[in-house]
Amino acid sequence: MNQYDFKDRVAIVTGGGQGIGRTVTERILASGGKVSIWDRDAALLEKTVNEIGSERVEGRAVDIGDLASVETATAGTIGHFGKIDILINNAAIVGPNMPTWEYPPQAFMDVLHVGLTGTFHCCRAVVPHMIERGYGRIVNVSSIAGKEGNPNAVAYSSMKAGVIALTKSLGKEVAAKNIAVNAVTPAVAKTAGAMGQSPDHIAYILGKIPRGRMLELSEAASMICFLATEENSFTTGAVFDLSGGRATY
Repeated sequence: MNQYDFKDRVAIVTGGGQGIGRTVTERILASGGKVSIWDRDAALLEKTVNEIGSERVEGRAVDIGDLASVETATAGTIGHFGKIDILINNAAIVGPNMPTWEYPPQAFMDVLHVGLTGTFHCCRAVVPHMIERGYGRIVNVSSIAGKEGNPNAVAYSSMKAGVIALTKSLGKEVAAKNIAVNAVTPAVAKTAGAMGQSPDHIAYILGKIPRGRMLELSEAASMICFLATEENSFTTGAVFDLSGGRATY
């Protein structure tokens, strides 16, 4: 495993209790960084922090869809670690699989509220601190669905497309402030959310991957962590492919 220089760096990882978020957390810690895991599942959060067992990690029960919760957690993270250098916006929900004309309106709103509005809330709360300090790295976890649109996943596809647009907009706004904002577009990986989808939908999206397999969590963490390093000092507002060859642009 390659090592990244995260010495004295402090990261927030949303949805860090499991899956890609937890793997990113462990990679940052292994490279000398400190991590505040944000997750709305308090029991899972406590379990994950205890299993990791490092004094350089803390957990905060945060509902990123609630701006007040995000602002409180931002202040708490700064109070605990003294600063925030890195924000990994990973938290999202997938929603059901069904045609657009049958999709439950509340489910659509829930998916967008967590994955897109929640990402906005985190950026809104953390970016002013990064501007004040003159440094920041933000990585937003989008999806290949945000580029191509998956049938029977209108909410998830729309939400992830919005994350891409947010990345490009914010990246331009803070480009001159030593803050990089980039996104990654993973194909399906063995996460709790992804594997909770219908078997037919999983088979469909797996069949679209030229690599012929799912994304490994360690592969996602590797790219995300590089984008979060100081070494990634020029690229911003960009989208990095993690689709196993599926992406057409």
